[in-house]
This record gives sequence, structure tokens and C-alpha cells, in this order.
Amino acid sequence: MAKNILHITNGNSLTDYLRELDFTDDILTWQEMLCEGPIIPAIDSDAFFELRANFLKSSYDIEVDTVELQNELSKLDNTQSYTEINLWFEYDLFCHINLIGVINLLHQKEIDKPLFLICSGRVEGEKNLKGLSELSPEQLQFHYDNKVLLTQEDIDLTIALWRTYCGTDHNILKPYIVTNSSFKYMSNCLKAHLKRFPHQKSGLNVLEDNILRLLRDNSIKSKHHLLGYSLNYQGYYGFGDTQLQRIIEKLSIFFDETENGIKLNRKGHEALLRQHNFASEINNSMVYGGVQRLEFQFSVEQNKLIKTIMNVN
Repeated sequence: MAKNILHITNGNSLTDYLRELDFTDDILTWQEMLCEGPIIPAIDSDAFFELRANFLKSSYDIEVDTVELQNELSKLDNTQSYTEINLWFEYDLFCHINLIGVINLLHQKEIDKPLFLICSGRVEGEKNLKGLSELSPEQLQFHYDNKVLLTQEDIDLTIALWRTYCGTDHNILKPYIVTNSSFKYMSNCLKAHLKRFPHQKSGLNVLEDNILRLLRDNSIKSKHHLLGYSLNYQGYYGFGDTQLQRIIEKLSIFFDETENGIKLNRKGHEALLRQHNFASEINNSMVYGGVQRLEFQFSVEQNKLIKTIMNVN
């Protein structure tokens, strides 16, 4: 029997690339950033879309085209003819939270088709982790030829992760860090997520701390220059320009800008030495799923999230 495949990609860049490579099957392009902002479990609901549209507008001044979004997702309303669904997502936290959301959407719509994962990351002969759109046509074809069939245990894992991410206790994610699955980068992403919360001593999360270290250790000419470094040296986060620009603006209390470049100020050095907790001054009140980040801090000693003192009941 001939295959009739639906591809779900992680964005327009990959969709365009697949079309250039003569992929003629149907493609649904996922255009969300579920790793930031409030989330409710029911993805295919008006309340979910309204919540996300309000967040994207208030935090990033992004106007969601609801009609375009609904048209794209309507491809899931008639899936009887598809023999399989291929999920094209990358190694990073940005993609993995979206991937978890997509699988849960399929589950909520009771779409029972074989799910295959095409996930990039480590590539033989390459030093750095690679996104799907960064792969050569030959490398991309190799990934496609070696796609992984997700098991029921894999799907059950994503359902549990989604429920937990939408909830108020993200320490429940910890046991899943050591859970074996077909998601070879899930452990890295879950660890990276927990370290998005402020460090107990400095009040900076791992990304914020890393950006200040880049400033300290390199000759940075401008915020745009710093953004370039931050994009290249962010590990398993996979954040885009807009997200990192927002973080850099929040960190502006830690550096001084002159015509000669950007340098850490005294407060920036104190933050890196963890001499004071700056969480309230940074005031990054981002929500991760069901949790407001300022409500928790990450304790290295306990290797878990602890309630911020002002929020302890």
C-alpha cells in the first residue's frame, strides 16, 4: 500500500527546506514557542489559543493570526487517509516543549497513527549540535531514513510531561530525567528547564549567568554583538533572537555601554561571584507552563527547585 504521510515541522524554515528537497507530502508547520508563557493542558481549545495570543502580544508584541493558525491546524481534522505522521523537531528545549505539545494535541484529538521522530543534534563529523535546517541535504536524508518509531511508552511519557509542565510543581519532572525513551535529548532538555529558574544564591538562571560570563570573557562591541554570542553559546535552550534580546535587556543593570563597547559593571561582577541575590532586580517574571519563575529558585545543593522565601506558605 502506498504511504500517505503527514509531516509536522518545527517552523517555516524547515518546511521551505523540505519543499526545496522535493518532499511532496502534506506538511503542517508548527509555529509556537510553548517553552515560554502560560499553558493549559487542553491545546485544541479556544481558551488555549486566547491565552497564548495574549501572552505573545504582551511579552513580544507578536500579533497571532488566528485564522492562519486555525487553517494550519485544520490539517489534523481529517487524518484518516494518513498512514503515518512524521515529527521533525530538534535537540533543544525550545523544540522539545513544542514536540511534547504536538504529541499531546494528537492524543487529545484521538489521532492514532504511527508517529516517527526525526530529531537532529549530534552529527557524525561535526563539532557542534546541528538544527535540522542546518543539515546538508545528504545529512537530512540520512536523518529521515533513520527516523524513530515512537512507542506507546514514549507517547505516555510526553503525556505525563505535558501534564506536569502545565502544573505548579516542576520538581515532578526530575524522575523523568533518567527515564529511558526514544527521545535521546529529553534528559538534557529537562535539566536545562529546571536551571531556567533563578539560582538560589545569585538570582540568575543558567542563561543569564552565561550571558554575563560571555561579556566578562570576550570583547563585546554592542548588544547586537552580545546577541550573536548568546545565540551561539546557549547549549540546549534553542532560543531565538527575540527571546534572547528580551533576556539581554533584563540584564542591562549588570553592564555599561560606551562607544568602545559593553563591559560588566560592579554589580555584574558581584552577580557572577554570587555575592547577592539579584532575582527581584532582574524582575524576569516569565511564566513556564503552569509556574511563574520568580516563585521558585534552583538549589544546586539540593538539585531541585525550592520555593522563593517570599512565596513560602
